[in-house]
Amino acid sequence: MSQRRRSVLLSQLVIERPGSPQTAILNELRRVILDGAAPPGTPIPLGDVADLFGVSHIPVRESLKTLIGEGLVDHRLNVGYAVAQLTPDELREIYIVRESLETAALSAAIEFATAADHREATEANVALEQALRDDDPHAYHRHSRRFHLALTRPSKMLRLLHMLESAWNMTEPVQPMVHSTGQDRMALHDDHKQMLDAFVAGDLRRLLMTAEAHHRRLNSVIAKLPTHTGLLASEDI
Repeated sequence: MSQRRRSVLLSQLVIERPGSPQTAILNELRRVILDGAAPPGTPIPLGDVADLFGVSHIPVRESLKTLIGEGLVDHRLNVGYAVAQLTPDELREIYIVRESLETAALSAAIEFATAADHREATEANVALEQALRDDDPHAYHRHSRRFHLALTRPSKMLRLLHMLESAWNMTEPVQPMVHSTGQDRMALHDDHKQMLDAFVAGDLRRLLMTAEAHHRRLNSVIAKLPTHTGLLASEDI
């Protein structure tokens, strides 16, 4: 199993040229992790990654330290680096953080949203509907983030949005929508449609009510994620 996962990460890295600068190494490792191409717990072999990028261990190690700070990578003595693996309780906690930050952003976003912002949110919703029709959970997961960003970006609360992005990133290796059922995704999308209607109408009270209901449903969905497949860590780790 370890060898299979190890090769997954290495095979997903795109190396433009040997001797890549540290920034490029960091960005590429982050991209692979956020894309869900390397599942939680996937080993990140320092030496092999350095060889692929044509660099010493130092820039790779520094990149991994940054990703540890972002909550995307874990390091264990005598074991090495791996894509961060959350416990069920940690995952629920991050979703609470996400909900709090998003609620604050929505309150400001609805006031400042322009017609262009309404179009972006509508287009994201159309992409979600297409993903449902195609039964493509990966696309649904990707466009769900796009939809929520479209609703919160107009808030212009840059620090808050940065914190929201960081919290969202920590859940990306799990890819919750990929591991949810089609029925759950359809129910969540019904919430999205109601949120979009309220957002475009400028109805803050209705938007916050539907967003709260959406997060309650989302919490029930992540509570059903498998805990015996390695997707989530055991609580005693």
